[in-house]
Amino acid sequence: MNGDLSLAQLRRLRLQNQRLAEDARTASAATVVRDLCALQSQEWLSAQLAIAARTTGITREDLRRAREVDRSFVLTWSLRGTLHLVAAEDLAPQLALFAERAISGTNRRYQQLGLSEIIRENALDHIAEILAKDGPLIRAELAEKLGGRGVPVAGQAIHHLVRYAALRGLICFGPERAGDLTYVLLSEWLPDYRAQAASDETLSDFARRYLRAYGPASSADFARWTGISAKRTEAAFAAIAGDCVAPESPVGAVSLLKEQFDQPTAVKAEPAARFLPRYDNYLLVYESRDFMVDAAYAKRVHPGGGLIRACVIVDGEAVANWKLQQQRKTARIVVSPFQALDKSLLPLLEAETGRVSQFLQRDLELRIEDIGRRATW
Repeated sequence: MNGDLSLAQLRRLRLQNQRLAEDARTASAATVVRDLCALQSQEWLSAQLAIAARTTGITREDLRRAREVDRSFVLTWSLRGTLHLVAAEDLAPQLALFAERAISGTNRRYQQLGLSEIIRENALDHIAEILAKDGPLIRAELAEKLGGRGVPVAGQAIHHLVRYAALRGLICFGPERAGDLTYVLLSEWLPDYRAQAASDETLSDFARRYLRAYGPASSADFARWTGISAKRTEAAFAAIAGDCVAPESPVGAVSLLKEQFDQPTAVKAEPAARFLPRYDNYLLVYESRDFMVDAAYAKRVHPGGGLIRACVIVDGEAVANWKLQQQRKTARIVVSPFQALDKSLLPLLEAETGRVSQFLQRDLELRIEDIGRRATW
């Protein structure tokens, strides 16, 4: 491939690199988390469905085993001070790069909650003692024990204390218990974890991995995703410029690793549909979403207030919203198209419903609102 990127090529490359193309899917949840550098996980079910969209043949139980038994990846606060799944070997460099900025960016909220630095540091000691003795603990249990020691935990205080402890490398999420996530000491969950210092080289290495996972992309995209300054992200991109090409695209100048530059001609162009959950990386990792949704429907993806809605994408374009409705006896996927869908897409949507059904290990009905088509597995 030479010259500029077309919109179709831009989408195809991003699908391929994010493991959303059919031939890029994998049978390993750990591979997805590692290859994507970090997977947005502020909603635990959404994070699991994001992995399901990028894998084939795995179940929710397989994912649980990878996180809780193999511990190949960790659920904790990382980029932008937000919950992510992070490969175990990547956690130390990511906390080194992103934790301090996330903490300093929360100072005003700490003050509003009466959580001075002294109180937060004191809370770390108590959290370490409590979890060493009684962990794993769900949030309510940890809050009760901290409150009994005089640590302020009312309202949002407990959230910010556990987030602070995670960003400081003290705790992470442990096993689920009756549907609730627990907290554990990171040193016990990952005995080989060792904190490390940040460096420009660490950031440039991360920028290279970012392009491998999300390219074509810009330094502004990288800044948006990581939450670090434009100055530092531009410097990181400059440091790896020799490994990159910089084609023009429908979203402006972007960077792409040279090893990826010939990829568009090799990627299969067969139609692909994916059910992407709320806050999926494909929907939020870029500064602009113009490449993947028509302006007339942009609010259906990002209505404002930080909300990113679940979307059906076809060949990289958002064409509908969807939701998973689960009751005790029945469950369904309801698709709400932005406009009438071509009937040729039905087999693709049915196939994706089947994949989600396999992942969740329960029967699912597909309901498409505009045509009332139903298919059950």
